[in-house]
Amino acid sequence: MNVEANVSSRINLMRILLIAGIVFVHIPYDPPRSPYLGTHGVGDWIRIYLGDSLFRIGVPCLSAISGYLLFRRGLSGFDYQKVMRTKARTVLLPFLLWNLSFLLLVLIAQSLGIGHGYLPDVADATPRELMSHALALEAWPANLPLYFLRDLLLCLALSPVIGHLVARCPRTTLLLLLAYAVLPLPNGIFLKKSILFGFSLGTFAALHQIDVRRLDAHAKLVVLAVGLASVILAAGLYATGPQYPQWLDILRGLVSMSGIFGAWALSGLLIRTRLGSQLGTGSGLSFWIFCAHYPLLVALWMIWNRTEGVPYLAFYILAPIVTIAVLFVSHALLKQLAPSILAILTGNRARSPHDMPQGASPSAGSSSPFASQKR
Repeated sequence: MNVEANVSSRINLMRILLIAGIVFVHIPYDPPRSPYLGTHGVGDWIRIYLGDSLFRIGVPCLSAISGYLLFRRGLSGFDYQKVMRTKARTVLLPFLLWNLSFLLLVLIAQSLGIGHGYLPDVADATPRELMSHALALEAWPANLPLYFLRDLLLCLALSPVIGHLVARCPRTTLLLLLAYAVLPLPNGIFLKKSILFGFSLGTFAALHQIDVRRLDAHAKLVVLAVGLASVILAAGLYATGPQYPQWLDILRGLVSMSGIFGAWALSGLLIRTRLGSQLGTGSGLSFWIFCAHYPLLVALWMIWNRTEGVPYLAFYILAPIVTIAVLFVSHALLKQLAPSILAILTGNRARSPHDMPQGASPSAGSSSPFASQKR
């Protein structure tokens, strides 16, 4: 496998694993079932470890991938107008379709007296609040995880500025953005500050032609270090949360950023396995899961609340399994029965050059960020 195909496969592998982890972050619960109450002992610690520590690395990692892919041809090959036209189709359109359709479903359900208490009250929302739920202008979108796409669009809009700053003064830029991400500073126009830092770090790797395989020699040590840091963080969160001290919140941000390196190192180990190789082929499945998992989790939560005698931990275990299984099957069915609809809903990612199968090579004439690197 050539260098670009290896990196492309590892990026696809990271996407599917990170988004599967994000599903655990969004498993619903109400105040009586908060993991910080310690009602379920080690079960609650595991919930904090998975949802508030380990899988919080997903957003900065996905942001880093986006920045890396955007600038993989360098600043000389960067066409801002073309980028924004393309991203309107691959990011903005899916955001609007998924978020507005879910908002409409919630609005209809709440107008019929269904679903109150599970989601924000949109039936009685003011026009300004409704607009924010629809477009995430001032607050989280109705389909909560799509805040990532909203903030990613901001990064894309600012990409010429980010690119030039990272190219000319990379250390200062990254240090300032890291401080912005982890310190208790106002969010400004971003809903999640870590997205800007992750995007900029990926931009740095692309523009400065960093050989991202250099970490592979120490992959096991890096994975172990990041894994241990997430365990220690979870212990601190469990002991002090949910209103944990500010220093622990800063540590939480730093651990999530370190996850960029841990996830990449792990991808180097997993891509050598048969399962990792298969997951690295890329098919748009990860984006499908990302956009659709939250509405499905909320539906399962509503169903569980109408059952009796089923422990919450059983729901916690089964909900992500059922969600991923349903979305895997539905993606496969749409791919066979309505590929054009699937292409629109996934931003045409099933056909994206970034989802190259193993052994594939980039199109002729494309500029590779590894062109000047020794193999």
